[in-house]
Amino acid sequence: MTVAKRTVLVLDCAEADELAQFYARLFDAETRRGEDMDFVEIVGHEGVHLAIRRDHGYAPPSWPRPDDSQQAHLRILVATDDMDEAEREVIGLGARPLETPNNTGLSRDVRRFSDPAGHPFSLVASPTGGGQEQPEGELRLA
Repeated sequence: MTVAKRTVLVLDCAEADELAQFYARLFDAETRRGEDMDFVEIVGHEGVHLAIRRDHGYAPPSWPRPDDSQQAHLRILVATDDMDEAEREVIGLGARPLETPNNTGLSRDVRRFSDPAGHPFSLVASPTGGGQEQPEGELRLA
């Protein structure tokens, strides 16, 4: 018999509360803190569950530099018609656009950013918004 499991992606950063607020506002979710003051969870609808951990020696990842590759990034699925609005929202919350090659040849839109602590994430246009995504091949979770 297999034991039931859930996963939670934990992002390290220098200021856990600030980064937790960024993602809580982005996903319209709530933050939860336990006894560990350096650890904050973000929990929302439709399975959103993310955690932020304060690391006193944190250094942000660099991406897309090949010599210093990323370890992971978030893919946030957005309805195709909502991409421009989603981009304005993440920038308004404090995200920074990342330089990327021109993606006009792609079958759908992908826009890359870093959160306030420097973690990369992508807004990916999906015909159904939060539903099934098509394989992209260009982005990876390593």
